[in-house]
Amino acid sequence: MPLKKGYSRDTIGKNIKTEEKAGRPKKQAVAIALNVAREAAMKAGKPSKAPKPAPKSAMKAAPKKKMTKKGM
Repeated sequence: MPLKKGYSRDTIGKNIKTEEKAGRPKKQAVAIALNVAREAAMKAGKPSKAPKPAPKSAMKAAPKKKMTKKGM
C-alpha cells in the first residue's frame, strides 16, 4: 500500500503503521515515514513544518555501568 503524502503527526503515524505491517523494523519504518513527511513539507513550501532529525547526542547509547568486585 502506498504511503500518504503529508507531514501531520497523524499522517506520519499511519505511515509508520503501514510500513510495520509490511514487515519493516520499527526504526526503519520511522525513518521512512519521516523522510516522506519531510519531502511533503518541502514540496508544499513549508520547510519549517518538516520533521527535524534527532540530534546526534540523543542517538548515543547510555554509558555502561562499571562492575565492581564488591562482595566477592
